[in-house]
Amino acid sequence: MGRYHQGSLAVQERVGVRELAEHVGRSIGADIRDVAAAFLAQQPHLVVGAADGAGRLWASLLTGAPGFVRATGPDRIRVSGGLPEGDPLAGALATAGTRVGTISLDPRTRRRMRLNGTLAVAPGGFAVAAEQVFSNCPKYLQKRQPLELVVDGPGVVRRGDALTPGQERAVRAADTFFIATTAEADGVDASHRGGMPGFVEVLSPTELLWPDYAGNAMFLTLGNLAADERAGLLFPDWEGGGLLQLSGRARTEFGADGSRAVRFRVEAVVEGLHPGRLRWSAPEYSPANPPHRGSTTR
Repeated sequence: MGRYHQGSLAVQERVGVRELAEHVGRSIGADIRDVAAAFLAQQPHLVVGAADGAGRLWASLLTGAPGFVRATGPDRIRVSGGLPEGDPLAGALATAGTRVGTISLDPRTRRRMRLNGTLAVAPGGFAVAAEQVFSNCPKYLQKRQPLELVVDGPGVVRRGDALTPGQERAVRAADTFFIATTAEADGVDASHRGGMPGFVEVLSPTELLWPDYAGNAMFLTLGNLAADERAGLLFPDWEGGGLLQLSGRARTEFGADGSRAVRFRVEAVVEGLHPGRLRWSAPEYSPANPPHRGSTTR
């Protein structure tokens, strides 16, 4: 697999960062270095993006005691446990050959690592054969501290095809979400988006809009969307432990002033309270977050 497919290359050319992207892209490899393996072993959660049996993209969150995700070789990780019944990716993570994108994000240190590859079923969990492994800068990551592990939970509590008023409020209050995208043959990628509360606009119960802030110049997410509009969003309720999962389609809008925004159309909604969820402290917002109307810093 090359570093970039045609979708990412096209966005890089349009934005004028092709040379920079080529330089930054040298960090992408298939090897899990010792420092990356140590980082994974310290994390209590893992975001996973994949397609369900109907082809819809979703992102979900697995939680466990540190060590539940670990490197078992130079290009392989092992994940203990799985998702509860009813999560839209429960079946995909129990099916060999599923293409997955993962991101391990540590709110305590503002560090993150992405690993994309192919799933293999394993006793008590699953493994991923890595095809792309790389780290990202700490931009737009809010700092948080873990508070407690909540062992019980009803699982999925609501399904729909549009946001409820309560879910709209949750999206407007979000300072972080994760997005799963794909370019078919190039697999699935899971990425992070962060900003001040309100940076994700709710235009209607079925339409969201958010700005695309300057990042690492690789444009893996926007490149995937240029090739395939399917996307899955995950909005964690950090303080309460709930999950809001959306599946739909997204496209990038390029402004004449050089700005970019992503417009997302909701097709399916799942809200849940997974057992074993982790509650986190209130955030210390990233100093890199652009100001947003009505936002406050702490």
